[in-house]
Formats: sequence, structure tokens, C-alpha cells
Amino acid sequence: MRMASDRDDARARDGPTRLMLGYLGLGSNVGDRESHLRGAIDDLREHDVEIEAVSSLYETEPVGEIVDQPDFLNAAVRIRTSLDPEGLLDICKAIEVEHGRAFGGPRHGPRPIDIDLLLLGQIEMSTDRLRLPHPEVTSRRFVLMPLLELDPDLRLPDGTELAAALAALGPGQRVERVAPAP
Repeated sequence: MRMASDRDDARARDGPTRLMLGYLGLGSNVGDRESHLRGAIDDLREHDVEIEAVSSLYETEPVGEIVDQPDFLNAAVRIRTSLDPEGLLDICKAIEVEHGRAFGGPRHGPRPIDIDLLLLGQIEMSTDRLRLPHPEVTSRRFVLMPLLELDPDLRLPDGTELAAALAALGPGQRVERVAPAP
């Protein structure tokens, strides 16, 4: 039997909670990559995150500071949540740890799971922990292709068309669709 929480009591008093539309980027290049992605998606559902849609899976070459590592399996997830940006980030980081991600190693190094908060509603913010929209959204093919599969007309809060950002990337950043949504 589920016990009522303080949050449930607040919802009952304040009426229905407003859910914000958001997008997450998921990646894995260690172990059973597809299982890590699927497990992270299942875990998100258990933490006030409604999964609306999941993109296909894309095999991608590593980019960033360390390119000599295994290829990634990437996907994007369209969500709805009542969590604020910092709360959603906390959930994402906790899920990464649960799935074996160790922090403190090299940035952009191999990892069983990476969950990036890409967009959340029309929020634009910058803190020591989080920038929204994610600063690399418009420069990474492995982010843009799955996002645009979910929403071909997606724009950033400032009006930037993500389809135009993808077209402007030019060659490079190998991204190959390898499987339907998990």
C-alpha cells in the first residue's frame, strides 16, 4: 500500500501540478549499451518523469576531449515533469550513479550512462551546475538527429531552429541509426 507523501498533500491542496515539456539526451559506450539506456529510461519513469517518446538508437563516434574510446549508443527522450531544472538534474545524476557511472575521471571519457538535460520548457538559465538549453545542443549531430526525429520543428527558447543547426554542421560526427526506440 502506498502512503501519501507531503508532495501528495501539496498537490491535493494546490490542484494539479503543471507538467513542463523537456528533452533529455542519453548515451552509453560501456557494457551493454542498449540495456543501460533502457534501464535509465525505466528509472526516469519512477522519479516524477513522464516519458512521452523515445527516439531510435544511434551509433555515434565519440566527440569532445577523448575520441579514442568505444562508439556510443545515443537516444533522445521527450519528457513531461513537474520537477524544476535542478531537481531533474539531481535525478539524472542519481540514475547515472545507480548504473555505474563514476565521476572524477576525465571529462568526455567512457561511461555506462550519460543523461544530459537538453531543454526544459522555455527555461534559459546558467548556474555552476546547469546551463539550459544545453550549450552543445546546436553543435552535436548525435544530439540533433534524435531530437529532430522526435520533433522535426523543434526550436530553442530563443527561436533557433534545430533543423537549421543540423544543416549548418557540415561533414563529420558520424551518426548512424541502428535500431528503433527501445
